[in-house]
Amino acid sequence: MRTVLLAEPRGFCAGVRRAIAIVEQALERYGPPVYVRKEIVHNHHVVADLRSRGAVFVDSEDEVPEGALCIFSAHGVAPAVRDNAARRSLDVIDATCPLVAKVHQEARRFARDGRTLLLVGHSSHEEVEGTYGEAPDRTVIVETVQDARSIEIDAATPTALLTQTTLSLDETREITDALRDRFPYLAIPPTSDICYASENRQQAVKAIARRADLVLVVGSANSSNSIRMVEVAQAAGARAHLVPDADHLTAAWLDGVTTVGVSAGASAPENLVDDLLAVLAGHGFADIRVERAATENVEFTLPARLNAPAAEGEGAR
Repeated sequence: MRTVLLAEPRGFCAGVRRAIAIVEQALERYGPPVYVRKEIVHNHHVVADLRSRGAVFVDSEDEVPEGALCIFSAHGVAPAVRDNAARRSLDVIDATCPLVAKVHQEARRFARDGRTLLLVGHSSHEEVEGTYGEAPDRTVIVETVQDARSIEIDAATPTALLTQTTLSLDETREITDALRDRFPYLAIPPTSDICYASENRQQAVKAIARRADLVLVVGSANSSNSIRMVEVAQAAGARAHLVPDADHLTAAWLDGVTTVGVSAGASAPENLVDDLLAVLAGHGFADIRVERAATENVEFTLPARLNAPAAEGEGAR
């Protein structure tokens, strides 16, 4: 019998649920258009759905009409973006994930202490751009182990470690070890910057990859945490592919396969997983077994202005 190992946890994390709810509540309370700087989360289906309901996604706060409502995405923004939004009198609602906000706070604290910040992450990712912006004159982005070994900073320099929240645990560990070897005065936050959801999803994928011939991770191509899950599955010995939706499943991948592992990145909605499972069932993979690696009960509250009852006439814009 052909079997599906369905990873748990998978899909939306608390930060993604909060960010999407912020846009939904803002649309309900204030009516469209509601402007969102960048994609609220990195999933094209989520963005398309919110766009159909009146959200307007822009690349820069400069594209938002002066005085209009502007939501910052879950990935966070640099202080320069906040300052520019204030100059343009934008009505800002911040959907930055609290775990990303934690990294920003660490960046400010370490910078105040006079340390050089070693930011482990991908320079093109919006989250890294935001964190880097907290102290651009004293931050060095470290993308690889080779970077960690070759950056031109004196070993006696007081340094501090920061990490993009969606990275691979194993890869980050190698980079961190290399930095520790080079910098004896490296300060490290008391708790890991890798978010709980990234860690849980990677561990769940690693568990099913050991028993699957093929692993499929539902997620968009610009989703860092989804890409890392594919890499984790491959490192564990399984063939693995990123599948933005069921239409991207290639039937030839299933040739000779008896067990498929399925999971989803933290920004992928569950209906996309359901669609993929239905297609797999059509190929004979009807036996679905849930494999739980962790239980998640984290919830993040919405900004106070969206929790409070709407004032009379507040929806008019």
